[in-house]
Amino acid sequence: MANKIKYGIKNVYYAVATLAANNSATYDTPVALPGAVSLTLDPEGDNSVFYADNIAYYTTYANNGYSGSLELALIPDAFRKDVLGEIEDSKDVLVEEQSAPSVHFALIFQFEGDEKATRHVMYNCVASRPSTNGNTKEASIEPQTETINLTVTSVYNASLDKDIVKARTSDTTDSTTYSGWFTSVYTPTAGT
Repeated sequence: MANKIKYGIKNVYYAVATLAANNSATYDTPVALPGAVSLTLDPEGDNSVFYADNIAYYTTYANNGYSGSLELALIPDAFRKDVLGEIEDSKDVLVEEQSAPSVHFALIFQFEGDEKATRHVMYNCVASRPSTNGNTKEASIEPQTETINLTVTSVYNASLDKDIVKARTSDTTDSTTYSGWFTSVYTPTAGT
């Protein structure tokens, strides 16, 4: 049966990507990114309308990926080192390096549903450094969160011979693909 609603982000993982010259990607083993509070990704791209015969004759839309934010209870040190490029000194202190290159990664997650969770992968993400903020403790203790801004773009998939941005499971996704979603980054294959 199909979901009627979605709620609750869960099981967030990241997998560091290595991009090739043709913009295809290979991925490291996914790593858990616990404490997800919210994920907001807005589509990027403009539409262009061509008018002829006194009507909107042809409309195109550029899929330039997504941009948005991932709010976490606390950004894990592993993510800070693997993706944000922070380095650890001899005393295990994390140091933000000024010239750290952008690290590309896949973001894997699921949204709970009334019937079954829908699992997603965003293939080519880059994260910005989080803001540093905090408040004093008051009579009522409100947990502080950390947010990273994300830019999601495409990678080339040779099997489909297409640039792909994201994938998600459906109501009919086979059980092997569904159960293995977080063990490796799902790579689409052409249909028969």
